[in-house]
Order: sequence, then C-alpha cells, then structure tokens
Amino acid sequence: MLIPVIIVGGIGLICSVVLVIAAKVMALPADELFDKVRAELPGANCGACGYAGCDDYAKAVAHSGAKTNLCVPGGAACAQAVSAAMGVAAEDVEEQYAIVRCSGNCQATQPAVDYEGERTCAACSTFYRGKGSCTYGCMGYGDCVAACQYEAISIVDGVAMVDKSACVGCGMCAKACPNHLIAIVPKSSTIFVGCSSHDKGAVTRKVCQNGCIGCKKCEKTCEFGAITVTDNLAAIDPKKCTGCGSCVTACPTGAIVTCVSRCETVVGKGA
Repeated sequence: MLIPVIIVGGIGLICSVVLVIAAKVMALPADELFDKVRAELPGANCGACGYAGCDDYAKAVAHSGAKTNLCVPGGAACAQAVSAAMGVAAEDVEEQYAIVRCSGNCQATQPAVDYEGERTCAACSTFYRGKGSCTYGCMGYGDCVAACQYEAISIVDGVAMVDKSACVGCGMCAKACPNHLIAIVPKSSTIFVGCSSHDKGAVTRKVCQNGCIGCKKCEKTCEFGAITVTDNLAAIDPKKCTGCGSCVTACPTGAIVTCVSRCETVVGKGA
C-alpha cells in the first residue's frame, strides 16, 4: 500500500516543480504602461471610445498612439489622468449626451395591438415592429433603462426620457434600443427632432400627433442651413445649429423640441 502512495506523491511533486519552472520561464513581462492607463479608465466598457472595451482602449493608448481623450464617460478628469500616465499634454473632451428621437407619449399616440409577450422592447419589436400605431416609435419597456449604468434614463408617459445632467454619453442605451431611436449628440446641442418616422406626412398624422410630417417648414426657417428634410424626416446638424429656436416655433406638430437640463422638460408645440 505504501509504494503506490509514494509513487503518486512523487509524480505530483515532479509535476508541481515542472509547473513552477514553466510559470517562471514562460511568464509574460509586466505591461506597466498599460496597467497605469487602465487604472485611470472607469471600466464602463461601453465602446464609446471606438474600441471594444476599456482594456482594448488602454492597449491602444499605451502602444498604438490612440488619443487620450476618447473616454466619453470619464470626461475631462479621465483624459487628464490618462494623459498624465502617458506623460503627454491633456486634450479637451467633448461632453455628450443621449437624445430620444420619439415624442409619441400616451397622449400623442395609441397602441395598435395588445401585446402580452415578454415585457422588453427587444421581444416586442419582433411582433410587427412593436405594439404601437407608429412602427418607428418607442415601445416603452425600458431596455434602454436597464442598459444605463448611470440612472440617466427613465420611462415617462410611455416614452424614454433622458436626464441630461446625469447622462455621460456612453451610448449603451442607444445600443439597447431595437428601433434605433436614441442618438448621442454634443451636450452643447439643445435642439433635436423628437421623431424617427419616415412615413409620409398623412400617415404620420394618423398615428402620432407629435410626429414629423416632412413639411420642410423648419428647413425653410433655419437661417444657418442646420436642418434638412430627407425621406419625410427632418434632421438637425449639431455643428451648424445655433440653438436660436426658430425651427421649434415653425414646427406645426411640435416634433422639434428643446432640451434644457432634463430632456423630460421640453419646449415645443407638441410637448
């Protein structure tokens, strides 16, 4: 009985010694620069920087010359810390936030069907593109709310609304929305089109009082060429928009809204 125990124990001892030696010989050198950069990132892994996650971004900064100001959730403080870790001058970060391009609240539109499936937007969207009369609209089940790590988005009166002061512009909510209603824009941008419908005006009027009807009044009113109407839907270029509000006044349905601090507080005829 003793001999087998000794043999097995000897084999175990030899294997452990081999593993220790292999660990020493094959160990990868420590990447101190990567570790310093990674330690300054928030760990949201949102991909707003254009990389798969914080690890990939840290590697790109440390070894591929990526800019140090690409972390939107981290903001200016993160950019300064990453720049300090790299020993380079800090660059400004353009703060961003999410907007919801839908104004189809419970007063403006009505459901087309009684949906009784799983209470998520992703599940509901598989049934004729949702339960609403407008197939482009917010389904209101809060997939975006669940995706947000900053409690910056909520469902109000059947539509997702963003708290601009809490939103960091990471874009996780935009990725979660099956109807692609959420966009990320600069925080300096205060006016946006609260609609995503490409239906003709007559169709939109029937399904939503607050929808864009493609009348082009906003486009004609804007003195700065910031608004274009394409495929029955108005779009605002944040880089050209001055926030004058003339398009808000001109819009007959209230589809163009102004976000002040919380995007639940909007100024528009249909708000």
